[in-house]
Amino acid sequence: MNGEERDPDGGAGGGGPGATPASATLGGSGERGVLDEVFAVLAGQPTGGVLVGPGDDTALLAVRRGAVLATTDTMVRDRDWRDAWSSGYDVGVKIVTQNLADLASMGGVGTGLLVTLVAPTDLPVSWARELTEGIAWAAGRAGVPVVGGDLSSAPPGFVSVSVTALGELGSGVHSPVLRSGARPGDVLAVSGPLGRSGAGWWLLEEGHAGGRDPDALALLEHHRRPLTDLAQGPLAARAGATSMIDVSDGLVRDGDRLARASGVHLVLSEPAVEGLAARLRPAVPREVALAQVLGGGEEHELLATFPSRAEVPPGWVHLGSVEPSDGSAEESSPWTPGVWWRGEPARPELGGWDHFGG
Repeated sequence: MNGEERDPDGGAGGGGPGATPASATLGGSGERGVLDEVFAVLAGQPTGGVLVGPGDDTALLAVRRGAVLATTDTMVRDRDWRDAWSSGYDVGVKIVTQNLADLASMGGVGTGLLVTLVAPTDLPVSWARELTEGIAWAAGRAGVPVVGGDLSSAPPGFVSVSVTALGELGSGVHSPVLRSGARPGDVLAVSGPLGRSGAGWWLLEEGHAGGRDPDALALLEHHRRPLTDLAQGPLAARAGATSMIDVSDGLVRDGDRLARASGVHLVLSEPAVEGLAARLRPAVPREVALAQVLGGGEEHELLATFPSRAEVPPGWVHLGSVEPSDGSAEESSPWTPGVWWRGEPARPELGGWDHFGG
């Protein structure tokens, strides 16, 4: 399956003769029945580099570069998505995007995905199939095969989906781009818009369904199914990026991680940030737009630094500069590495999402 063969707005399959009844549950179908559904959806996916695919105890992949990138993410119902807002298909697209964006942030590309579903026995098989269809579409769009995974039962109400993405450095990329490479004098840039997912979340929290407003509908869609240009990671690496990170928890929070790893200040340009916020209006109020550009998560654009003389890739937005820090470890010190906004260290309330702190 690839992105050109499948409408991303498609929902659950299950049509046609012999389809699983809509009332079927995981418990009623058993592991064999659920896997039959999953394998049916995954038939026809990309197989380049896959020596042994799903069906055996372990997949076997060809390692062309002699080194493997690996990352993993987990989504939990009512923490990372709500059934009232997102379908299983949405969850599948989102979790593939966030994993492959992590690989892209190192200058890498995906070579294989491992998927785990933990769910109660009364979960409808149709939801599991929708999830698999979303995963298959997003993986096919990126040309990355699903090579295996796991199923496990859970207490009533608990559903989680995990993906482990395997990859390698992209063509022409000779070393991974780390968070720790930013240097004073570099320029700060982002691969695309920010705040779309957070603005979509705000609209849903406020009870807005989007109506016929194309701007609002686009924000809602990006929150449910974020899609980014994953090729920008290797492109930035080839352009000389000195550091890079996936914006998954917000510009300020992820920027702070990069700044601390590099021992520098990231000084945000107010006009640049305001320009990104302007793209979200009039779908959301100005103050909401600005807050989501600074703190909205699940965006999955790439934040990177480049030498001042390097040519930033086309389409990237200049966000500011990299300034020196004395590396103080004291949180109260104004010279502690971190993100600066409007002439001072960014306030904690601008810091985006924390899985344990909120």
